This record gives sequence, structure tokens and C-alpha cells, in this order.
Amino acid sequence: MVTVDVKALTAPVGIVRILEVIFTCISFSLVASVTRSTDSFWTWCMFTWCFCFCVTVLILLMEFLSLGSKLPISWDDFTTAFAMLATLMLLSASIIFATVFTCSSCSELIAACVMSFVAFVLYAVEVGLTRARPGEISGFLSTVPGLLKVLEAYVACIIFVCLQYSNYKLYAGLQWCVAVYSICFIFALLIIICTVCRLLSLFPAPFDKVLIVCNILAVLMYMTAVVIWPFYSFKNYPRPAICSLFPASCAWNMLAVVTFMTCVNLIAYIVDTFYSFRLVFFMSRN
Repeated sequence: MVTVDVKALTAPVGIVRILEVIFTCISFSLVASVTRSTDSFWTWCMFTWCFCFCVTVLILLMEFLSLGSKLPISWDDFTTAFAMLATLMLLSASIIFATVFTCSSCSELIAACVMSFVAFVLYAVEVGLTRARPGEISGFLSTVPGLLKVLEAYVACIIFVCLQYSNYKLYAGLQWCVAVYSICFIFALLIIICTVCRLLSLFPAPFDKVLIVCNILAVLMYMTAVVIWPFYSFKNYPRPAICSLFPASCAWNMLAVVTFMTCVNLIAYIVDTFYSFRLVFFMSRN
């Protein structure tokens, strides 16, 4: 039987989600009313705003009707993971849109970009509100290591998108880097899916120990990628002058993005390993 839960809309998290719906709606409405484009970056920004808007409306509706807890998934893990994903998507979409599409005379596009940044802040606030506090019993994705898994998977997706500008098949070193990105991404994605679908109990070994071992391996592999990727990517390949005029379509810039994101994921895995050690060997003893 469906029961109405008004607190889902009046609680701090509910109010933040309502504001998220409003600002993402304003963002894609302003852009759609001004211009349309087939550019991949424009498509990504519009997809981000529409996707975040639709899923947030769905979450509000499910919680208002008290249906979330009746689904055969970990609802709290799902909502926290989505808030983290939306935060990352909106941050990247806001930066891309501000860099590629806005201009001094484009008032509507500037307004849409501002609304997008506000939505990013709101989703970041939601992550802070739903994140598990020390001593709380919660799902894995509500903890810092769980949120970092979402970050690691998302950064890997950005890397994969930029790989189309790379001739990584020419060098075995670059192929190794792609293997590193793929293996770590698959592991992070499996962790997220298994957590949301409540399948962690099926692990043949203690999940926390497996997580630590995989994180250490990921750190070691990403350390090699941080060195190997820029060495082979920029070897005898200086930055072309055209990249200053068309930064969004410059292959050299995309290689630099991969290098930067590799460093970001290395830091994320190091922090993830630290928190995993802390949760298993220190907090579990208290």
C-alpha cells in the first residue's frame, strides 16, 4: 500500500532536492530556448542537466510515496551514489559550457551556466547531508571510500572519452595505460553495482580485505600510468599553435586532459586506500 511521506519534501535533503530540480530545469530551458547544436560538448551538457533533473524528480516522487524502501535495491546507496555522480557531471558540464559556449554578449547562456554551477553546489550539499557520519550504520556508498569509488569510475569515463584523440595502439606503454584505466574502472563499477543491488554478501572473501588489496594494486598501476602516459603521448609532439584557437577540438589538449585525470584518479585511489585501512583496522576496533 502506498503511503505519503510529506517529510521527504520538507526535510533538509528534500528541500535541497527540490532546489536541484528547479536549477537544472532552468539551465536546460535557457539553453534550449536560445540555441541548438550537434556539438558533442553541447549534447553532453544538455544530457547532464536533463538526466539530473529527471532522476531527482523520480527520487523525490519515490520518497514522497514511500516506494524507495520497497525496491529490491539499497535505496540509500543508490541516492547517495547518484548525488555524487550528479555533482561530478554538473561540475564538468558547467566548466565545459562556460569554456566553450559562453561569451560576453550571451546573457542567457551565462545565466544557464550560473544556474548549472548553483545546481552543482546543491548536489554537493546533498552528498554532505547523506554521507555517513563516523559511528553510523549505513551502506558502503554512503562512506568516503564508497563516494570515492563513484569519483574513480567517473574520472575513468572522462579518460575513455578523451582516448579517441590518442594513437595509443602505436606504443605498448600507452596500451598498458589503457589496460590500467579499464581494469580499475571495471572493478569500481562492479563495487557500485554490487552495493546498490545488495550483492556484496556473495563475495567469496571478506569484502573489506578485498577492497584494500584492489586499492593498493590500483595505486601501483596508476603510478606507472602517471609516468608512462605523458612520456609516450607528448614524445616529439609539442603543442600545436591551433590549440589556442580551438581548444575544444585539439587532440593535444585531450591528451593533457587524460594526463591530468590520471593524476586525479591516482590521488583518489591513494585517499581511498587510506580510508579503507582506517575503516578496517582502526574504526572496526572501537
